[in-house]
Amino acid sequence: MENSKGCIKCGSTDADKKDVAMSGTGLSKMFDVQNNQFTVVFCKNCGYSEFYNRNSSTGSNVFDFFFG
Repeated sequence: MENSKGCIKCGSTDADKKDVAMSGTGLSKMFDVQNNQFTVVFCKNCGYSEFYNRNSSTGSNVFDFFFG
């Protein structure tokens, strides 16, 4: 088996990332307070995406987590 790392769905190594914010539940949803912040890493070939909490200690290079 080859040891190359890539998207778990299609094997592509062409990915990008985007920062997004989302509302939670309860009052934050009712008042549209988007206090949950994530970095989304997505495959440019097939669209597979993974969300990473920006407040966690995952480090600055989320591509390492995406590609394994």
